[in-house]
Amino acid sequence: MSDTEEFPLVQFMRDGFDPVGELARIRAEHPVFPMEIPGGQTVYLVTRWADVRAVLGDHERFSNDFAGVIGLGSNQEDPGGLGFRDPPEHTRLRKYLTPEFTMRRLRRLEPRIEAMVEEHLDRIEAKGAEGGPVDLVEEFALPIPSLVVCELLGVPYGERADFVKISKDRFDFTAGPEASLQAINDAMAYMTDLVARERLNPGEGLLGQLLREHGDELDDRTLASMADGLLTGGHDTSTSMLALGTLWLLRNPEQAAKVREVDGYVNDVVEELLRYMTVVQVAFPRFARDDLELHGHQIKKGEMVLCSLTAANRDPSLGEDMDEIRPGRQSAGSHMAFGHGIHRCIGAPLAQMEMRIAFPALLRRFPGLHVAGEVPFRELAIVYGVKELPVAW
Repeated sequence: MSDTEEFPLVQFMRDGFDPVGELARIRAEHPVFPMEIPGGQTVYLVTRWADVRAVLGDHERFSNDFAGVIGLGSNQEDPGGLGFRDPPEHTRLRKYLTPEFTMRRLRRLEPRIEAMVEEHLDRIEAKGAEGGPVDLVEEFALPIPSLVVCELLGVPYGERADFVKISKDRFDFTAGPEASLQAINDAMAYMTDLVARERLNPGEGLLGQLLREHGDELDDRTLASMADGLLTGGHDTSTSMLALGTLWLLRNPEQAAKVREVDGYVNDVVEELLRYMTVVQVAFPRFARDDLELHGHQIKKGEMVLCSLTAANRDPSLGEDMDEIRPGRQSAGSHMAFGHGIHRCIGAPLAQMEMRIAFPALLRRFPGLHVAGEVPFRELAIVYGVKELPVAW
């Protein structure tokens, strides 16, 4: 093997639920794997759990400032959001959001999430009565997270359809980088307009609350990027987890029966599904703040480091049979499906709540639920998932 190989897509490839075998080989043989990307630049792929945790937890040596490092021109929008900011700006902005994502605050959403789930189960039942399979992505996995985050932020329901498409497009590599950048720009234009409307007439959602309490401290652009990050991160990832988790449960009926019948069992299943699926396949890119050494590799200032969350969460160092789901395993709390360090996903408790509510409700309403057709998986997407999930009962 040469020191640098042209293999920049292995971290986005899957074989069904599993990462491709090549990723496991890289993890075993090359803890830090240099990859040459178009333009001749070298990106370093980190795959082992301990190394990924170390990089993600070290904001002193590694920067998240994507726009600053690559030097976006004045006519281009930076990606926005907390994930692309460093302290002290990251610290300042995150403190505004943290109180809203404590379990005490989120419990006020629990009755509404339960109602949303039941409403969509009613729609699924009605649609199934018409005959033929029902697409569980379209009728269940996609609308519920979208509605939850839109309600959290105060986004009008009637405006969500176009924005959901934009959010999906930004994570789809098959359309090319220009399409992804355009999706980012479109999303930011929408969120900036929404923030401007909320500033004039603050609603009851998170945006309205932030504007009432901190409106003088947050300009429209900054608040729009924060909202965009929450909406994008909260809908596509949860959609993928609901769909993939349901597919796995339907393929493992003994586990589905326990989720349906045993109170609290879903908690252990959710943690293992998060680790096993790891729908966000790589963490936000990190950039070396200065020249540094990582596992014998000399990484220059400004060079990119990619952390494979998929490979890290299947690392044999975490325990036995990490390529299998074992609810209740002792290492369940060690997974990095939500990242690690100061940039760990702030919405993790909300995503877990959605799954703990949705899976048992779905399986109890339709105990005979089964897959009723081919299930196409996404290809080369940062957020992994299925395009459709046809079911019947």
